[in-house]
Amino acid sequence: MTEYAEASLAPPPEAAFDFRGRTVFVAGGSSGINLSIAEAFARRGARVGIASRSPERVAAAVVRLRSHGGRAEGWSADVRDAESIGAALAAAHEAFGPIDVLVSGAAGNFVAPALGMSSKGFRTVVDIDLVGTFNVLRGAHEFLRRPGASIINISAPQAANPTPYQAHVCAAKAGVDMLTRVLAMEWGTDGVRVNSIVPGPIGDTEGVRRLAPGPEALAAMAASIPLGRFGRTEDVALMALMLSSPWSSFVTGAVIPVDGGSSLAGGRDLSSALKPAA
Repeated sequence: MTEYAEASLAPPPEAAFDFRGRTVFVAGGSSGINLSIAEAFARRGARVGIASRSPERVAAAVVRLRSHGGRAEGWSADVRDAESIGAALAAAHEAFGPIDVLVSGAAGNFVAPALGMSSKGFRTVVDIDLVGTFNVLRGAHEFLRRPGASIINISAPQAANPTPYQAHVCAAKAGVDMLTRVLAMEWGTDGVRVNSIVPGPIGDTEGVRRLAPGPEALAAMAASIPLGRFGRTEDVALMALMLSSPWSSFVTGAVIPVDGGSSLAGGRDLSSALKPAA
């Protein structure tokens, strides 16, 4: 057996989610789902690095991550700028060593019809979501632990489900999922796995607040979820842990919904909820 094959064998259950001695980097890790993912790894002993545009948010998140007892550092960086995010990744590598788990979660969104959206507005979301994801993954490649690294992109249901007033996000996230599949093929020979998580309606997040602005829209969204509840940021974090554990050592190129079954009926017409005010 090769060294990689031996390393991929699943450990006993009690050791599967022990991330002591491993390094995790989360782009966009200062808030929301991404911070919850960073915290999940920190609680399990990982060294955690995060990057986000706001220095204040980064500083607050690092304090929160260190409260779990491990090492954490943060850097202010813009994923749209390859040099900026590349410098943050290099700093994380210098501080912690090879990156075992890379999470790319920076995202942007707003509600607008295509005819009410400027080219600049469309480009901004594509630059953050799609170009930013490429910049994070491309910039991190030289710092990844190979073989054995796990890359996780945070996608969105709009990648597969056409959603009115979300043309920019639909286009950008569809690109993220295809990038996930392509890099899973290109980097598989390095022993690097690349997967996407697709969070569904996660309560108390900026995404839900934007897409369901008001009690009626929230109720309609909740009623459409087969499991009958909004998700928690921890639900997404647990999937990130699973995809980074030895139990998922043969999983790559997957696009995995964490949505309570909300995607089973395909795209939903949210026109009445999303339609911008006149």
